[in-house]
Amino acid sequence: MATAKSDVRLAVDIGGTFTDVVLQHGSNQTTAKVLTTPSAPEDGVLDGVAKALADAKITPDAVGLLIHGTTLATNAIIERKGAKIALLTTEGHRDAVEMALENRFEQYDIMIDRPLPLAPRELRWPVRERMNVAGDPLIKLDDESVRAVLPLIEKHQIEALAVGLLHAYANPAHEERVREIVKSAFPNLPISISSEVCPEIREYERQSTTCANAYVQPKMAAYLTALDARLRELGFNCPFLLMTSGGGLTTLENAIRFPIRLVESGPAGGAILAAEVAGEAGLDRVVSYDMGGTTAKICLIDDGQPLSTRTFEVARAYRNLKGSGLPVRIPAIEMVEIGAGGGSLAHVDGMGRLEVGPESAGSYPGPACYDLGGTQPSVTDADVTLGKISPDRFAGGNVRLVPEKAGDAIHAEVGGPLNMPTPLAAFAIAEIVDENMANAARVHAIEWGKDIAERTMIAFGGAAPLHASRLAEKLGLTRVIVPSGAGVGSAVGFLRAPISYEVVRSRYMRLDGFDANGANRLLEDMSREARAVVEAGAVGAKLTETRLAYMRYVGQGHEITVPLPDRPLVQEDNQNLLESFNEAYTTLYGQTVPGMQPEILSWTLTVSTEKSSSSKRLEEVALDADFTVPTQTRELFDAARQEFVKAGLFDRFDLKPGSRISGPALIVEPQTTTVVASTFEAHIDEREYIVMTAKGETN
Repeated sequence: MATAKSDVRLAVDIGGTFTDVVLQHGSNQTTAKVLTTPSAPEDGVLDGVAKALADAKITPDAVGLLIHGTTLATNAIIERKGAKIALLTTEGHRDAVEMALENRFEQYDIMIDRPLPLAPRELRWPVRERMNVAGDPLIKLDDESVRAVLPLIEKHQIEALAVGLLHAYANPAHEERVREIVKSAFPNLPISISSEVCPEIREYERQSTTCANAYVQPKMAAYLTALDARLRELGFNCPFLLMTSGGGLTTLENAIRFPIRLVESGPAGGAILAAEVAGEAGLDRVVSYDMGGTTAKICLIDDGQPLSTRTFEVARAYRNLKGSGLPVRIPAIEMVEIGAGGGSLAHVDGMGRLEVGPESAGSYPGPACYDLGGTQPSVTDADVTLGKISPDRFAGGNVRLVPEKAGDAIHAEVGGPLNMPTPLAAFAIAEIVDENMANAARVHAIEWGKDIAERTMIAFGGAAPLHASRLAEKLGLTRVIVPSGAGVGSAVGFLRAPISYEVVRSRYMRLDGFDANGANRLLEDMSREARAVVEAGAVGAKLTETRLAYMRYVGQGHEITVPLPDRPLVQEDNQNLLESFNEAYTTLYGQTVPGMQPEILSWTLTVSTEKSSSSKRLEEVALDADFTVPTQTRELFDAARQEFVKAGLFDRFDLKPGSRISGPALIVEPQTTTVVASTFEAHIDEREYIVMTAKGETN
């Protein structure tokens, strides 16, 4: 029976090493994993899409929806390969973006490296104007001061312009007038204004976010426009949506306008998948573990909701050190991300210490075992040497590995200098990267007041199932779930994400002076803006609204979130908000502050389509009485014994729900391999997910 067009959906995720494609057609799922093509990312996308469609015997015109996530915006900022931008700001505040928060994120480093602004000082130009905190003009915008910079735009060949005026979040009139004047002279120049990109209080973060949006906009606009055109040439005539950092989907037009919202789109898809899997399994507390070719991402998920944030940093000068990167203030799923992927390079430093990452071999030349010119050993080279990867089935057979190259690189760069056998050197590389991830997970949990113990790990990404059981051992976790399509997990998550959009506004309001009518006017305006974006990609869909107030005590420096009722506010809601604030504050800090008045600093409103019902619970299957006997074995380095042992080799698609496997074992599928350590056993559950349980624990 033919599959309806509405049931055919395609998801594409560009990573630093691989581009993943998932084609959902009816109840079937076809996947593809190809090497990312850095010089022309759309080539890798189209190669992967063509492969998935050919394998499923589906034509482009049959696809009903295409969803895309990409790291291009992130990489452009990290590698400083974005546009040449200038920043227009209020006279007297030219250096605010460089002064930053005037703190030392590394207290005892006298040679501290601060993140350089995306707009250097000679390209930060003042204009004469001034708004106060309420949005009232203190100094009317001097149009001539704006026209004075027009020759500079041409002289310096500026490719994109950022405008960040003081208190523009309260009144955008001056910024809009600046854009009007510049557009009259340069109609094709991309212009980002802070009152649209980040209409929130805190000047440094607002200007940094606006500069980042301007910095990546030309590159992202060119890429997305070109990809859309090529897809349509191939016969795709369906909606084209983009994954955002906050875990929702947005339209192509909105993504081109605000590409900064795509910065963490790939990892967000993975967190969405993990939250769905947690719901399916009825788990209240999980930790998602996403390890690809370049990075590893860890996210804590409680009650089906990933941790969320409104501020994170890009391109940190100091690994894992808060304050050393460029702040970006957008809705995002909170996670810790470290340079620990399959392509992470290993080397021995001048003091004889083994280090792994954050540098990565990427897709070209890639790890040494790719035989594409890479000579430095990577985590993938270590995994091949340890027997975790079948060389002829890696990435679904799209990349043929040469194990000898891996061994040679490890011996030359690690084994020889440290005077240890190649297998032991490979094990050392794997141990370093696993301990780096374990430490990052522990610190992340502590920073958020969470306990990492007694959580279930949900592992996905091309490399995560290879390392999940060992990482679980280090964290003291006793259960690991590897969902179907784990090797392309983030792309699978895209297909489960709702179409949504979040709008934020900074409007100061004390509870003892609560203005319900003013708040309603603000929220109605925000709702119209968010609905316009969502309805463009979800015509006729049922929509939901989520409203939050960011509150604090008067004089405090940080806010907490308090939910708002999904109805028009009334004056008596000031008391309801006070009670909700006290409850949230007590949950976080253990007590309230007597005699202090709360205030609202910012408001957020999210419009979203309803979540899919894919998390419907199924009846648990009865487990087989006996363990499945492997028909093949493979030499696998066992961490507990620190020697090679015979491990059962299983094809995931040959296993049925209820099958039980005792470690050590390898469960192979096209896009990844799950390593069942000798301390674990595994079974296939009712959804055909792999569930690994520590031996001695009940399933």
